Amino acid sequence: MSRTKRMTLAISAGALALGAGLGVTGMASAATTPTPSPSSSASTEATPGATGGGGMRGGHGHGGGERGAAQAAELAAKLGVDEAKVTEALKAFREANKPATPPAEGTKPDRATMDAALAKSLAASLGIDESKVTTALEELRTAAQADRAAVLKTRLDKAVTDGTLTQAEADAVAKAVAAGVIGGGGH
Repeated sequence: MSRTKRMTLAISAGALALGAGLGVTGMASAATTPTPSPSSSASTEATPGATGGGGMRGGHGHGGGERGAAQAAELAAKLGVDEAKVTEALKAFREANKPATPPAEGTKPDRATMDAALAKSLAASLGIDESKVTTALEELRTAAQADRAAVLKTRLDKAVTDGTLTQAEADAVAKAVAAGVIGGGGH
């Protein structure tokens, strides 16, 4: 492979990883901030994309802004409760689980532990069965992952059409994202 193609692939992969990573972290910020657990140092996808539901991780401890509000609205609709109550419950969860120090570099809090803690907290705050909350969060995460995959496919198809990448290169990037090697996909 020529040096130019290698550079193009590396730059494209980096941009795609950044874009996919931002999608994942945005979902996380809506529901929670990564929390250290006894066994590890979040999935966002720590908490289902929630709405965090589709992938709740990252977000650098911010509340999620417009995206967080939209995700809270989606979760509220799935649960059949008032959006303001969901927003308040998510805020309370984030505050209660704010880490004293950031996780060590290269470590991630355990996603299953974070998901379970979020579902339990929301269920208690909203007076809803925990299994219903867990199901809603999983559905939101799955939908968010499907949306990110569709956006990635569209971008890769355009790069192939534009001649920026070959089909083999685009397939390799998609495979790497799906496997979680780059961009936080595959969760």
